[in-house]
Amino acid sequence: MKKLILFGAGKIGRSFIGQLFARSGWDVVFIDIFEPVINELNIRRKYNVVIKSDKDEILEVTNVRGLLLSQSDEVAHEISTADMVAVSVGQQGLPGAINLIAKGLSRRFFQSPCLPLDIIIAENLRNADVYFKDNLIPQLPDNYPFEKLVGLIETSIGKMVPIMTPADMQHDILQVFAEPYNTLILDKKGFKNPIPDVKGLASKENMKAWVDRKSFIHNLGHAVVSYVGYVHNPKFIYLWEALEVAEIYNFTKDAMRQSADILVAMYPSEFTSKDIDDHIDDLLNRFKNKALGDTIFRVGCDLPRKLSREDRLFGALLQGHQRKLATDKILKAAVFGFFFKATDSQGKMHPADIEFHNKLNKSIDDVLLNICKINHTSELDIIEKAKEYYNLLTKNAKLLDIMKLNALK
Repeated sequence: MKKLILFGAGKIGRSFIGQLFARSGWDVVFIDIFEPVINELNIRRKYNVVIKSDKDEILEVTNVRGLLLSQSDEVAHEISTADMVAVSVGQQGLPGAINLIAKGLSRRFFQSPCLPLDIIIAENLRNADVYFKDNLIPQLPDNYPFEKLVGLIETSIGKMVPIMTPADMQHDILQVFAEPYNTLILDKKGFKNPIPDVKGLASKENMKAWVDRKSFIHNLGHAVVSYVGYVHNPKFIYLWEALEVAEIYNFTKDAMRQSADILVAMYPSEFTSKDIDDHIDDLLNRFKNKALGDTIFRVGCDLPRKLSREDRLFGALLQGHQRKLATDKILKAAVFGFFFKATDSQGKMHPADIEFHNKLNKSIDDVLLNICKINHTSELDIIEKAKEYYNLLTKNAKLLDIMKLNALK
């Protein structure tokens, strides 16, 4: 049986990456810091993924076990004998995972100096392969032939996994919810070994294009509906509630279409307008999935990251700005984000959002220049237009109803 070492036993790790490989007959070894989950994986050797749609479907995932991140020797040994490694820990967890991967690669090199290992990077991180290379190489032996022995596989993670309630988790610590979508897009050119025969893997030649499609269509659409939906009605909890308002649905779709034009201009040989329009329609239907229970808080929070220069909204906007394409709806959506103060089920804002608003209260210029990183000379028109929209919304924020979106045109 082939073996996958998977860093991250969280929702994406269990519902998506681990599920795909385990259900294709692989032995999946989860590495995580959360001892209760690891202990339970080792007791049961299986868990359930609940597919949330019109009717719930339960997928039983077997061939699984786990190790704690602190069990460094055992983890390094597992990597040294693995057929593949995958990482799905979030950016804060990457240094610890990379440290142990380096130890495992070093041991593997000593034992089998000609045996390559592919690493699937299941993170929403642009240029993830460069990040891994830059952080792995300094920890490897001087004579380690990195380019020959390590495949760095970038991915585009399109699967949506909602926040689970404490009651859901108490009912079954290993159970995880997910939507029906089950395709992992990954970089065909990154593999050193043959691409594994795992159902649900979709390899692409031009991975950068597909990473940008995820950011500038999927993530952008999430941001638009959450930010506009929150301003329209701060009591909304779920995405589907906002999308049932026709004006929000139409505004979101229009902003996504603006970004689609930008994406096609960036990658004319990879995408057509029809390709992206079909993808937008599919995404909006997925966003409206009531059974998924995806929240406005989850998809909108962490403003400093989601409103940064390289991310979903300003990333697409600046690409369009360079090409002199329409970006007004994308910019309006970003400015709606400046008013986003959604809270979690405990009534708490994301800590990064509190910090964002503390800076915004002092100066919108500080936010645009130092968080969004808009250039005050070459992109001055963006700053001026953003401030215009911001001032208009500030005057009407408490009274704003969705029909006043038209006032921003």
